[in-house]
Amino acid sequence: MQVGSGDDSLMSEINVTPFVDVMLVLLIIFMVTTPMMVQGVNVNLPTATAQSLPTDEQNLIISIDADMKVYINEQEISVAFLTEKLQAVMENLDKKTVYLKADKKVPYGVVVSIMSQIKKAGVPSLGMITLPEDEKQAG
Repeated sequence: MQVGSGDDSLMSEINVTPFVDVMLVLLIIFMVTTPMMVQGVNVNLPTATAQSLPTDEQNLIISIDADMKVYINEQEISVAFLTEKLQAVMENLDKKTVYLKADKKVPYGVVVSIMSQIKKAGVPSLGMITLPEDEKQAG
């Protein structure tokens, strides 16, 4: 193709190099910033109006009663040995989700302390068990 030859056809190829460069920069930005956006303890709190989820498998439930006694399912456990016992129990489970239920009279600090010990045991997912709110009380 000669300059000034009278052939006015345009080049129809797209230069993708700038597009690829921009995409790579965005990918790096997202890879760096995503871990920073995850903060706190991963706790899934059900809403009061949600329906119960059907389940056909036995779940691991940690309970704190009004006397601040801690139970793994129905077995009472010392708070000092909760992390070690939970690690031993979790080794044999396929589903690594633990549910926590606490009496409403238990102080918040005690519940957070137990949650911390559960997370130290290597539990990846911690759920909270609550009772559904009565519609008469809500209104």
